[in-house]
Amino acid sequence: MTREQEREIIDRVLSGDTEAFEALVLEHQNKVYSLALRMVGNEEDARDMAQEAFIRAFNSLTGFRGDSKFSVWLYRLTSNICIDFLRSRAKKRTVSMTWIDEEGEDAGELEIPDETWSPERELERRMTRESVRRGLDSLSPPYREILVLREINGLSYDEIASVLGIEEGTVKSRIFRARKKLCDFLIKEGNIPVPGASNGAKGGAGV
Repeated sequence: MTREQEREIIDRVLSGDTEAFEALVLEHQNKVYSLALRMVGNEEDARDMAQEAFIRAFNSLTGFRGDSKFSVWLYRLTSNICIDFLRSRAKKRTVSMTWIDEEGEDAGELEIPDETWSPERELERRMTRESVRRGLDSLSPPYREILVLREINGLSYDEIASVLGIEEGTVKSRIFRARKKLCDFLIKEGNIPVPGASNGAKGGAGV
């Protein structure tokens, strides 16, 4: 759906054709749900967050000025709703979450290989996905949010800057730190190798 088509639908909704909003819901519901799921880590909560996002978008449609794409505005709304939810949920926890120290050598970007079907490969794939999910859960909301917007929703740096209201340079540095934290988590869980580990000990004496 082009920006012009979205604008036409929005104008129809604002003119009283409220049923036209359904077209925007159908267009964006999968990505909004995906964003919410990656941020809150629970399907039921993600459905609630996605529903709340569309309700709030509908009620706030007069505030959409069209400076960016409707999807960008909607993702920002969804992100804010999820962050509020996470903050509220964190206050109810009796144990604190342990964050992974970002000090150390650069582990590079996470790459999950494209795997052919087999029971063993499928099990390994599911375990990797579960580990990635736990890794995302271990990130603070700002890091989790920006990584989901980039890697899951495929937004450009410029679009992410618009969604979050920050400079593009800040987007890039925050994505780097978020990837580093996620890689550190996956290395700790044994899902990706430690950089340089395959080279063996350097200068070690034989036994």
